[in-house]
Amino acid sequence: MLNENASNLKQHLKTLHADLASTGEVDAELKDLLRQLDGDIKTLLDRRMAEDAGVDAEETTTYGLAERSQEITAKFAAKHPRLEPALRELGTILANMGI
Repeated sequence: MLNENASNLKQHLKTLHADLASTGEVDAELKDLLRQLDGDIKTLLDRRMAEDAGVDAEETTTYGLAERSQEITAKFAAKHPRLEPALRELGTILANMGI
């Protein structure tokens, strides 16, 4: 189940990156928030894959990624309504993974 969720999440992140690139100008604060969220998600996925493989992974704090995603979605909604559904779906995926 984790591999399916992780694969779905990775694909969704790729799509979101492409959507952001095609949107044009995104303000610096939101870019930084998304970059940080993306890095945290990748760290979490790497850690979970290592744990599944039986490797001790470095402990990292990823608490609240779904909530942070929802906060970013709210900020994006007004300026970039076309991206809002993709960001909302990202939050849903994270929440369903228990993140």
